[in-house]
Formats: sequence, C-alpha cells, structure tokens
Amino acid sequence: MSLLILGIILFFAVTALSKNNPATSKFAGTGRMVAIVLVLLGITTSCIKQIDAGEIGVKVLFGSIQKDVMISGLHFINPLLDVKKLDVKTQNYTMSGVHDEGDKAGDDAIKVLTSDGLEVTIDLTVLYRVVASDAPRLLSETGDDYRDKIVRPITRTKIRDNAVYYQAVDLFGSKRDEFQQRIYKTIEEDFKKRGLMLEQLLVRNITLPNSVKASIESKINAEQDAKKMEFVILKEKQEAERKRVEAQGIADYQKIINTGLTNQQLQYEQIKVMQALALSPNAKVIVMGKGNSPLIIDGKQ
Repeated sequence: MSLLILGIILFFAVTALSKNNPATSKFAGTGRMVAIVLVLLGITTSCIKQIDAGEIGVKVLFGSIQKDVMISGLHFINPLLDVKKLDVKTQNYTMSGVHDEGDKAGDDAIKVLTSDGLEVTIDLTVLYRVVASDAPRLLSETGDDYRDKIVRPITRTKIRDNAVYYQAVDLFGSKRDEFQQRIYKTIEEDFKKRGLMLEQLLVRNITLPNSVKASIESKINAEQDAKKMEFVILKEKQEAERKRVEAQGIADYQKIINTGLTNQQLQYEQIKVMQALALSPNAKVIVMGKGNSPLIIDGKQ
C-alpha cells in the first residue's frame, strides 16, 4: 500500500513540476515511468497477502471490518484492503507472585478472600486461543489487545468471586480440584462471549497465611504421632499374644509329661537304655539292684 501511495504522489509531483518549470520537462518522462513502476509494484504487493501457519487474517476496508476470515496461505485481495493478522495458536497468560515469572514484572499473583475471612494468594496460568470464526467480532469489539482487556481482568475477577465460597484450608486441600473446575466454567462462559476459547486453567500454587500453615502442620504432626502410637500398641499386643501362646505351650507340655509318664513307662525306658549300654564295646555295665541306676565302667581302665 505504501508503494502505491508513493507512486501516485510521485506521478502528480513530476507532472506539476514539469508544467511549472519547463527546464525539468526532459526528466518528466523518466519520473512518470518510475512513478508508474511504483504504482504497479504497490498494486501487486497490496493484492497478494501471505497468512502464516497458526494465524488468520481479518480484512479491514477504510475502518470497516469484514466478516470473512483469511486462513493460512497466499491470498489475492483488493489492494485497498488492510489485513489484520491474529494468532490462533494456544497462548498462555501467567499471573505469579515470583518476580519475572509471570507476564507482568513483579508480584502479579491473585490475592483473594475466603469464606473464613483469610487472604489467600493464588498463582495461575490461563491457556486460551482465539476462535477463528469469531476473530472479526473480537477485533471489532475489543481490538488486538484482548490479553489486557479480556484475559487478565476476567480471570482475576472470577477467581475472587468464587473464592468466597470456600475456606482457606479447603482451597489448599480436598476442594482444590472443585474450586479449579468452578472457576474454569465461569471464565469459559465469558471468554466464549468475546470470541476466545479457554483450553485449560492451571492453579500453579496456593499460598495460605502463616497462621493457617502452622495449624495444618500441627494437625499433620498430631495425626502422624497418633498413627505411630497405634503401630506401637499393635506391636505390643502381638508380642503379648506371642508370649501367651508360648506359655500355654509350655504348660500343655508339662501337663502331658506329668500325666502321661507312669512308673512302668519310666522303668521300660530305663531298661532300653541299660541294654544299649551293655552292648557297647567301650563300657562295662554293673546292675546294682532294683531301682538303682547302672554303674558304667570303662573297659579301658
């Protein structure tokens, strides 16, 4: 477009100059040729537009936005049209309390109040993209700075609006996923109305007040101590049961010995032992009367 305008200006300037100053008329033909070449180049470059992959083009004619969208590739268009390119790939917007980690320098984390009146700090990343078919409406209603006009303010507002339904401990623990799904649905609805699609909402970190942190740590330590005590008690019960079973076994053994062995049985066992000793080549056996134990004499002595 700039070459076209430059060529037109040059053509009229050369024509006017040759009329007012006859001495320059001999250069008028060359000037007009240069102007015509510039006009032709301007028309050619203005008629051909390339849309890169991951982008779409929106046609603008004298400030009026056209409804049709140009997809990636080469396009031949009216040279008077201006083409606004928009990125339709997945984009992310991070709000973090860590310096230089988010899209804005400094502490950009979202501070919210919970139902129990405590202030909680949330780090968040929004994954979104421009809906190609809604790009003309987005450009017409919002402009190409939709990150600052839509993504950031809507996300921060919806998180604050929904955090008041939860206690601080719940956001950090059991209801974190529920909270994330709730804010996802509300933000998604508002994005759709503006021509954006919310792909994912990532709650990266939730920072609780120091008093709540101390309470949670104290509770966790108490639970761990209770579980440890339960284990010790269970171990002691098992040891006591083992000793009881052992004692019962010893008692049963003694009872069997006392009631099962008679004098005749003991005498029979003694005779068997004496017989074995008598047959041994290394010993002499002398039987010393009834009821007396045998005296063993070594045959080598």
